[in-house]
Amino acid sequence: QGRLVEPGGGSVQLGDSLRLSCVGAGFPFSGAAFSWYHQAPGKERKHVATIYSTPTLTKYSDSAKGRFTISRNNRENTVYLQMTNLKPEDTGVYYCHRMNCATWGQGTQVTVSS
Repeated sequence: QGRLVEPGGGSVQLGDSLRLSCVGAGFPFSGAAFSWYHQAPGKERKHVATIYSTPTLTKYSDSAKGRFTISRNNRENTVYLQMTNLKPEDTGVYYCHRMNCATWGQGTQVTVSS
């Protein structure tokens, strides 16, 4: 199954940018697809973005389009989520997920203050 670790996260102000990282280990990273999910306080986990094994193939939720960018570096076994123009509603825990697999990261907290 392997594992995913998400360093980073943090507290930022309205309009700031932040980049999340997800480091994979124990599985063939380059052939895997990954997604980021967001869980706001008291709400269900929701899809944010997906990147496939072909790095140019991505998809985004409506709320992420135009503000967030998902990317990957197969040499470093890392998936990124670059977030810009952050809003208070982006606050919550962000999880990295290896698609078609039960592997999830531990989650990283992002807090956006107005």
